[in-house]
Amino acid sequence: MGTALVRRQQGVSLLGVIFWGVLVGIVLILALRIVPVYTEYAAIKRALAEIAQRADPQTPPSQLRAEFGKFATIDGFTSVDGRDLVITREEGRTKIEVRYQRLVPLVANVSLAFDFEIAAATGAP
Repeated sequence: MGTALVRRQQGVSLLGVIFWGVLVGIVLILALRIVPVYTEYAAIKRALAEIAQRADPQTPPSQLRAEFGKFATIDGFTSVDGRDLVITREEGRTKIEVRYQRLVPLVANVSLAFDFEIAAATGAP
């Protein structure tokens, strides 16, 4: 008969499987740590927008803070409190702002820092 053809075996090596497994694990850990931070940010942003939409430009700041506290209780966010709101009035508008930072621990002494700034306004410009 003729010469036998030698085929090389192809596929993923054990080292490749380990590499991709570690990479997927790291991405999964990051996602599990980061997604809750941004869902909380979205809830806070939605609360400020809702308060600004409902409120009258003459609404006292204490009432705006109390309403924000209700949203915090319902939505379950704890990074920001009604006392953290900066409420200013200018030209017939009430502007509600909040700035905050979230530190998310990753591994040992390594953390991720997220800085957020949210603003909403009420009243006619």
